Amino acid sequence: MWPGTSRSLVTILAALAVGTTLAAAVEFSFLLGLMTLGAATLYETAKNGSTVVDAYGWFNPLVGLVFAFIFAALAVKWMVSWLQTRSLAVFGWERLVVAAASIALLIAGTI
Repeated sequence: MWPGTSRSLVTILAALAVGTTLAAAVEFSFLLGLMTLGAATLYETAKNGSTVVDAYGWFNPLVGLVFAFIFAALAVKWMVSWLQTRSLAVFGWERLVVAAASIALLIAGTI
C-alpha cells in the first residue's frame, strides 16, 4: 500500500473491478470499515476501557458511541444516494489537489 491510500478506495475499486455496482461497492466498503473499526474499538476498550470509565464514567462514552453509530449510518446512506447520480471523480481530484499543495509546501519549506 502507498502512504495515504484509502482502505475505502481500495475496497470500492476492487468491488467495481469484479462487476459490482458503485452503490453496492460503497456500501460494502463502509460495512467492511464498520467491522474493522468495531474490532479495533473492542480491542482498545478491553485494553483501556477502565481508564476511560474512571475518567468519564459510563454515560459520556456511551452517548458518544450512540451518536457515532447514528452519524456513521447517515453518512453511508448519504454517500450511497449521492453516488447514484455522481461519480467518484471528485475524490480523485481532491487527492490530486492535496498532493499538489503538499508538494508546493514541501518545496517552500513550510512542511
